[in-house]
Amino acid sequence: MYYDLIIHVDDNDRGRLNLAFNNVANYRAGLPGETFRVVLVANGPAVQLFTRENEALAERAKGLMAEGLSIKLCNNALKAFNVSAADLWEGCEVVPAGVVEIVKLQREGFAYLRP
Repeated sequence: MYYDLIIHVDDNDRGRLNLAFNNVANYRAGLPGETFRVVLVANGPAVQLFTRENEALAERAKGLMAEGLSIKLCNNALKAFNVSAADLWEGCEVVPAGVVEIVKLQREGFAYLRP
């Protein structure tokens, strides 16, 4: 059985991103011994949360990324909100379009969650 999971965040809400991080941690804890991938895809206004000025969120993400979380940010949204790649947290990947990335991952068998 596959347990790969997409977590989708699309609003500029620290509380919702923290909830997404809680979901990642709980998901990992709930599947001991299983092999799976968890990808957080952010688009729209949410990309503004992934900048270096949000240190507390960045520290939390760093720990989750060390445990295998991938964070993918929509380039279209980064441009729309004037967020530079240089401002992003280390380890985040920029993808051309967040919605397209979600569809690609779903076609690979990932389950979808929007906290």
